[in-house]
Order: sequence, then structure tokens, then C-alpha cells
Amino acid sequence: MSEQRIITQDTFGGPEVLRPGTAAVPDPLPTEIRVRVTAAGVNPVDAKTRSGRGMASVLGEPPFVLGWDVAGTVDAVGRGVTLFGVGDRVMGMPRFPQQAAAYAEYVTAPSRHFVATPNGLDDVHAGALPMAALTAWQSLVDTAHVASGDRVLVQGAGGGVGHVAVQIAKARGAHVVAVASAAKHDLLHDLGADELIDYRDADLAEATQPVDVVFDLVGGDATVASIQTLRRGGQVVIAPGGLADDARRLAEDRGVRLVPILVEPDRAGLLAASVLVADGRLRVHVSRTFPLADARSAHEAIESGHTPGKLVLTVGA
Repeated sequence: MSEQRIITQDTFGGPEVLRPGTAAVPDPLPTEIRVRVTAAGVNPVDAKTRSGRGMASVLGEPPFVLGWDVAGTVDAVGRGVTLFGVGDRVMGMPRFPQQAAAYAEYVTAPSRHFVATPNGLDDVHAGALPMAALTAWQSLVDTAHVASGDRVLVQGAGGGVGHVAVQIAKARGAHVVAVASAAKHDLLHDLGADELIDYRDADLAEATQPVDVVFDLVGGDATVASIQTLRRGGQVVIAPGGLADDARRLAEDRGVRLVPILVEPDRAGLLAASVLVADGRLRVHVSRTFPLADARSAHEAIESGHTPGKLVLTVGA
């Protein structure tokens, strides 16, 4: 095959460093599939990596191609692949935190980094789902072991991961306290949140009863506030990364556990999320789509911090 369209960058910087380019269409190695990409989710880690933070330490110096959320159709399979055939619709979050290069027309990756796209889920919504669903599943289910009757507080509940986490916690039988701006409360109510708190409230601990688990997607001062909502023996699973010393000290004083997490490719977790989608218990909210060539605008939107749900690049011709 010939060349494909990609979005690349030659230097770290703001959204303006993203530019259209071309690259050879890759061939799948043994155990890999090649996916003709229809949709690619845009995540905060994409913007952080573009600027030199995020996974930049893994990818190295530019040029590189961003993106990990992928949905599309298998158009070639490598030797040994048994899960998929040409023409199958798939979605996945391949290779993270290594380069997956989803801002492109074709992606090659291990077949077991993908699952079949659930019937009834279009590619735009499938492209928005994997990273959000896997981050929430690995945090709430695999790490925090959320079970029926638990009280779960989600910081940043209106964002891409947060609104999915609300639904996964509800599917586990939890009572969910969603912390987000008031503008996102209607969406979160529709998704099943039991309590809604505006993050600008002065005292989070005063606004709700003690909780068993906090899923913190904000970090910083929000982590300190979150710790104060926990019962003794509870835990905070924190996705953004580093923990301040004051948060560590407070957690130790209050007898709660702090657990930083980074999402991993996970076929089992994505299959579990797919079951929830098929059962009508999980839906991903896509607030805007952008053509591949306008990835810059997508990054400007995600860095505004006000977008509910997910943003998606549409890649198909």
C-alpha cells in the first residue's frame, strides 16, 4: 500500500505544533492486526504529551504521532492471529504508554489489545470509549474492588473518564457521589449519579457523608479535599499522577490509602466494559467531533477543561 495521512509534530509546544503529514502504511507483524481507523479519541494525556509532559518521557523527542483510542475495521492480519479477520469492527487502546499513533488512517498493534465493537455502537462512540473505560475499570474494579453498597466519590466526574466511572460504579451497585461543575450535573444525573456536588463548594467533607472509595481525576488540592471525605480504612485511587507531600501526610494521619494508577492495555477489562455497553448500562458521551486534519482544534478544546465527556477525531474518508 502507499502512504497514509497522519497528524504529527516536530517539537513540543501548544496545539499549533500539530500538523498534517504522511507516512508509509504499516504492515502487521506476527500476532498483530492492522486497523483502518475510523475514529480516534482525544484524551488529556494526548495534550500533555504534545506539550512535553504526559508520556513524552516514553515517546522521546518529536517527531511522533499521538493518540491511543482507536476504532475502525481490520484490513490485514499478521501470522498467528485467531481473534479477528479482515472486515471485523474493533476498538482498543493499543500499546499505551508506548506510541500507538492513532492520529492516522491506519494502526498496527497486537490483536489482543482490541475487542470487537459491540453491536449498536457506532465507530465515533467506540473510538471514545477504550481509554476512559479501562482507566475507570482498572481503578474501581481491579484496584479499589468496588462492591454493592459502597459509597464512591468521583472527582472530575463530568470529564471523559469521570462520566464513565460514574456508570461503572453504579453497575457495581455503589452509591455514587459525583463532583463536577454545575453545568455537567444534568448529564451526570442522567447517567445515574446519586449525589451531585459542585467542585467549587468550600468544604467537600461537609457536603456528603463519609465514603469508602474516592476516584480522583483532578489531583492537587482536590486530593487533599478527597481524603477528608473518606472513612478510616478507605482509599483514594488517583489517576493524574504525582502526589503532594501534604496529601501523603494527611492520608497517613487519617488511616486511608493513596493509590496512584496508570492505565494499561487490558482485553479483559475492555470486554467487561463492552458487556455493560451491550446491556445498556454504559454509554459514552461524545460532546464534539473534529476531522483528523483539525486535531489542533480538538486539543484547544480539551485544554479548555470545560468539555463534558469525550472529544473524537473522525478519520475515515
